[in-house]
Amino acid sequence: MNPPVELHKGLKQRHVTMIALGGAIGAGLFIGSGTLIKTAGPAAFVTSALTGAIIVLVMRMLAEMAVARPSTGSFADYARDALGDWAGFSVGWLYWYFWVIVVGFEAVAGAQVLQYWIDSPLWLLSLVLMLLMTGTNLFSVSSFGEFEYWFAGIKVGAIVVFLTLASLFVLGFWPGRSMDFSNLWAHGGFFPHGIPAIFSSIVIVIFSMVGAEVATIAAAESENPERAVTKAMNSVIVRLMTFFVGSVFLLVVMMPWNNEDVHAGPFVAAFKAMGLPYADHVMNAVVLTAVLSCLNSGLYTASRMLFVLAGRREAPARLVNVSKKGVPANAILASTVVGFLCVIAAAISPTGVFLFLLNSSGAVILFVYGLIAVSQLVLRRRTDPARLRLKMWLFPYLTIAAIVAMLAILVGMYMGEATRSQLLLSLLAWGVVLVGF
Repeated sequence: MNPPVELHKGLKQRHVTMIALGGAIGAGLFIGSGTLIKTAGPAAFVTSALTGAIIVLVMRMLAEMAVARPSTGSFADYARDALGDWAGFSVGWLYWYFWVIVVGFEAVAGAQVLQYWIDSPLWLLSLVLMLLMTGTNLFSVSSFGEFEYWFAGIKVGAIVVFLTLASLFVLGFWPGRSMDFSNLWAHGGFFPHGIPAIFSSIVIVIFSMVGAEVATIAAAESENPERAVTKAMNSVIVRLMTFFVGSVFLLVVMMPWNNEDVHAGPFVAAFKAMGLPYADHVMNAVVLTAVLSCLNSGLYTASRMLFVLAGRREAPARLVNVSKKGVPANAILASTVVGFLCVIAAAISPTGVFLFLLNSSGAVILFVYGLIAVSQLVLRRRTDPARLRLKMWLFPYLTIAAIVAMLAILVGMYMGEATRSQLLLSLLAWGVVLVGF
């Protein structure tokens, strides 16, 4: 059954578009790109392009289904309709689990960034950030949308500035610089770790790009869901590829891929290479906004998924209640509790409990994306052509290609010693969910 209560339609088109962008551009781009470059070398931007292509295909499938069948639970409902209750239950709880772990992780990451300026215990700063984001989500959906709009805007603005200045630097329009692309091959070749490294590092990138699908959930709380989803997805597809692939390409051209500073903080290293003052402070501020934005949207997403599960009687019934402001307050608080527990785990057992939680969510998002793709493959054939106002490209070939690519990534995770535990723990998490069903 559908939730018996309605969420407040408080999101505008600009909110939904920026929520989609903000979800896709997290701290992973600013921090994770260093790990990617270390793993893949100059070919890191090829990895970004391949991963981006998979994400874009999944987003297009989601957009098709969201326009034809707008729903607050979006892909959990699509999985249920296509494959049965077990699939809807799995997607809903796995996606909720993924995001509440992200909320706890981002709170800790944000506190670590704040420690650059403030000498205070990690747990205390994490607690302050959690309380701030909980308050923002509880107040109203429009306050969440406004907060996310401006914080995501700062991230996007920082990337646009970087792309502009770095392009001038690379093309030789910078004082004391001439055009030079030699870093692409001068330090051990274009594939210093071999061609397989391009594919093994896809696992790193895919988690950095997760989040654009939040737009299909947010659209249900906008005045025109169909228009909101269509515009948001079209915008995200172009910008996602430009921002991720373009940024990583410029980073590997500007600096040697094997530079330790690049691995630690590639964007700070890039601004320092350009000779810009206070680069570390500016980029740390941008990373902080990226973390807060991801924390904010993560809490929003987890609470809405829990709201839908409660409406389906697959979570405690009280979680379906909404406040006078039209937000699912109980679902927000329930999701926040797990975030707080993650902060406590990070303080007490950073290499034990906290590390287990992070690893056990490692492949979860791939399970969710895989079920989304299979759902679209099934539902497309059941949907009245008149309702397909936005269609998946080259159906069913690209849908099948995306499913095969995700299966290949999971196999790659099992083959790699560093990622095998993540896959097995994620399978364990899914097993627990299925037992719960």
